[in-house]
Amino acid sequence: MSKLSFLASRSATLALLGVAGLGLSACAGKDKPKADLAASQVTTIGVNSYLWRASLDALSFMPLLQADSSGGVIITDWYANPANPGERMKVTVSILDRDLRADALRVAASRQVAQGGSWVDAPVQAATVQKLEEIILTRARDLRRSAIEG
Repeated sequence: MSKLSFLASRSATLALLGVAGLGLSACAGKDKPKADLAASQVTTIGVNSYLWRASLDALSFMPLLQADSSGGVIITDWYANPANPGERMKVTVSILDRDLRADALRVAASRQVAQGGSWVDAPVQAATVQKLEEIILTRARDLRRSAIEG
């Protein structure tokens, strides 16, 4: 998926969330506390929207192959860091729950290295996947905190 189509897809998703949020806010009474707007279980797209947005943010530098907000799956295409073109990574993020919880997120990564003119599978350090999960969870919590304070 090209960066332009990714941005268009991302913009469409954010627009859909905005429209859904406006529709819901029109139905709500003014007595509701602000915290209700940022509940940990936000599911207008099928999965927790904070985890979804945080995942897209964290993977924004990689080309996307698939982003299914209903099923909560994001799959990137192979990405090679320009500083290290002999190695490439592919990431799959699965959002497993509607709640903003650490166990609602699963990240899997594949790594290949160039050898003899072809790509050969190589192990991914567990710390790499754990770090990406931490980045996504921290960003999701920040998004929720901003919604509560906003």
